[in-house]
Amino acid sequence: MTDAGALAAVDCGTNSTRLLVVGAAGDTRAREMKITRLGEGVDATHQLLPEAMDRTFSALRAYRTIMDAEGVDQTRLVATSAVRDAGNGEGFLQSAADIVGAPAELLSGQEEGRLSYAGATAELVDGSGRLLVVDIGGGSTEVTTAQEDTATIRSYSMDVGCVRLTERILRSDPPTASQVAQAVDTIGTELASAELVMPELAHLGPTRLVGLAGTVSTLASLELGLADYDRELIHHAELSLEAVERWCDVLAGETFADRAQRPGLPNGRQDVIFGGALVLRELMRRLELHTCIVSESDILDGLVMSLR
Repeated sequence: MTDAGALAAVDCGTNSTRLLVVGAAGDTRAREMKITRLGEGVDATHQLLPEAMDRTFSALRAYRTIMDAEGVDQTRLVATSAVRDAGNGEGFLQSAADIVGAPAELLSGQEEGRLSYAGATAELVDGSGRLLVVDIGGGSTEVTTAQEDTATIRSYSMDVGCVRLTERILRSDPPTASQVAQAVDTIGTELASAELVMPELAHLGPTRLVGLAGTVSTLASLELGLADYDRELIHHAELSLEAVERWCDVLAGETFADRAQRPGLPNGRQDVIFGGALVLRELMRRLELHTCIVSESDILDGLVMSLR
């Protein structure tokens, strides 16, 4: 760790904008999340909407204030799926860089997966079998694993995420049976593509699945019956396939307003949580993985690790 000052990572995701600040001694100084829905409408228009960018810029200004107060010396600022898909992404990156005071990087899906894998697995207790990390974002989902007996990390970015599925397919409130079936087919097609690129996914053997991001965290919070977010209870909790299937069934029948009444379901996720839950359910079913370890350490932690 550098002695010069604190380190920061800022992630401009499709659904949320997040900040992690770590002190020179390795202590977490700040971990913030704001749902900004940067990817609103991108799937249909391939453009970042002005109001979506403004929401994100507002969050970045607040984060810059925190970073200044914490004496941040080095920062990695990244953007992912929504900006990858947007024709006006370059303008967004420049404005974001000006606000944060650091270069803005547009990560590929593979880079996103590798950084998430590094952050998610750093604190896991050694165990038997392969580690498979799934990062369910708003616009994309990355599946990442290490080659057996090597240090090579392989990752594939699927073109499905909780926001993309909701805007493209799950448009009714609540979704119709035909929409759910179409979403399941879409997820299946993406998983099949992932298996073509990463054949090891079809022959995993003993494997520990680690799940990241808001969908997995929210499902864990719902399963634990938490009224408020509690990182200590959620981090490294386990979600069974049976629990994921049950919550898919429950959420499929609820309106956005019904979901908003559920303790533990953050404001801004009511409309997209079901799409993300479907991605996790279909991945666990297809790969025959019956337990998912929830990790609250993710790409932000991987970014900070890369600065050390």
